[in-house]
Amino acid sequence: MTSEEIYDYVIIGSGFGGSVSALRLAEKGYKVLVIEKGKWYKPKDFPKSNWNLKRWLWVPFLRWFGIMKMSFFRHIVVISGTGVGGGSLVYGNTLPVPKSEFFTTGSWSKLDNWEKVLKPYYKIASKMLGATKNPKLFEGDVALKKISEKLGLQQQFDATDVAIYFGESGKTTKDPYFKGEGPDRTGCTFCGACMTGCRVGAKNTLDKNYLYLAQQLGVTVLAEQEVFDVNSLTDDSYRIHYKDSTKVFKSKNTVMAKGVIFAGGVLGTIKLLLKLKNTSLPNLSERLGQDIRTNNESLISVTTKDTSKDLSKGVAIGSILHTDKNSHLEVVRYAKGSGFWRLSHLPFVHGNNTLIRIAKMIRNIIRDPFSYFRAYTVKDWGKSTAILLFMQSINTTLQFSRNKLGVMNTNLSEGSKPSAFIPESMRLAKQYASQINGKETVFGLEPLAGIPSTAHILGGAPMGATKEEGVIDKNNKVFGYPNMYICDGSMISANPGVNPSLSITAITEYAMSKIPTKTK
Repeated sequence: MTSEEIYDYVIIGSGFGGSVSALRLAEKGYKVLVIEKGKWYKPKDFPKSNWNLKRWLWVPFLRWFGIMKMSFFRHIVVISGTGVGGGSLVYGNTLPVPKSEFFTTGSWSKLDNWEKVLKPYYKIASKMLGATKNPKLFEGDVALKKISEKLGLQQQFDATDVAIYFGESGKTTKDPYFKGEGPDRTGCTFCGACMTGCRVGAKNTLDKNYLYLAQQLGVTVLAEQEVFDVNSLTDDSYRIHYKDSTKVFKSKNTVMAKGVIFAGGVLGTIKLLLKLKNTSLPNLSERLGQDIRTNNESLISVTTKDTSKDLSKGVAIGSILHTDKNSHLEVVRYAKGSGFWRLSHLPFVHGNNTLIRIAKMIRNIIRDPFSYFRAYTVKDWGKSTAILLFMQSINTTLQFSRNKLGVMNTNLSEGSKPSAFIPESMRLAKQYASQINGKETVFGLEPLAGIPSTAHILGGAPMGATKEEGVIDKNNKVFGYPNMYICDGSMISANPGVNPSLSITAITEYAMSKIPTKTK
């Protein structure tokens, strides 16, 4: 590829928004290039457990180029995906449609009747991603079901809709989704390793649907390259500058495009656009970086003392309990042998400040030293631990900004700050621990600093009717620049309260439907 090759569209990022854009634009006759910072992982390349840090975590400074990145901010710790296929490589497979409130709140609410408009696109997205009901519940799910019965909420318990090919366990067959035009697939073995990368080939990651089909239509996917600048030219085209993302000595290159789609996820897109607003793209809206949301969630690990239990068996997230109209609880699992998280966990306590929480941790350990000793020395943490993911659709927003050193900062924008201590989630965790005879622990920054973790960072490029109200319009077009779009979690303009992957896919499907077929 020459340094000045011209494309109709360059897509920055290959996650849910980027992959959808690539396929739909290619189908309309456009010449498309996808630039992805992460590596291209095949099933055999994924780590066998999360102890293989260089294949699991993205920490370039240490020469680790895995599929999961952790980013630390003042108010939150963010878990995100890297690699060809973006977050689909590392997410928990769940594909829920948000409740009606999502479509009628936030900056986009008055722009259209979104629940009605997007309904057919949710159906398309579900079909493309292979959404299906989880057919089997295992020990971790059964424990949640028993809790639902004790709470009188058994009607609110259900198996999840997930992006997994179940078929015949361990058996490889011809493509079952796209009339044989997709890759061969292998039936799920319920090993629980979805979030360290599916080595079986059962997970419906984007490289097996949208991106795979896009490549058959001529789309070029350029991995291990990071975009660092985008110049708007006088003829309404763009020059995109990119460099090596995994090499020590980084070569730089450029490519021309008539249109650009930012699809690098919130942390990739917003960080880059905040930089460009001060340099090459000054006409971006002042709303850039605002309306950041986290699904108001908590993650609590419960490690059982019962060595006969196997909490690793199943899909990453196989069941869900809707506790009220705004909240739900999911049971998350890792595979046997994946026990790295235990090194970062501390006893789960709450309190108004760090000193109080440390005092409570010490008190709890003194009161019940053997239980904590068992929890931290259990032979197989992955086998013995369930992670409780609690999410709410309650509205709390942050703002991202970029300092002079290029470091991203968070500030409170609206509502109370994200909390690591949600009373309902704490009560549910204690009930779950009692159900499986376990002990609760959490990521250490929660009791030490009160900072919660999230795997669902959203917003930063809200929709609006004008440049003063939003960064993009109702069709995802960036105000101030022709033929420029944002199609990733940055565009989500209200709190879905659930995994946003299906919503990102559906909204991008809608946005791409508004782009006309290429004319010669």
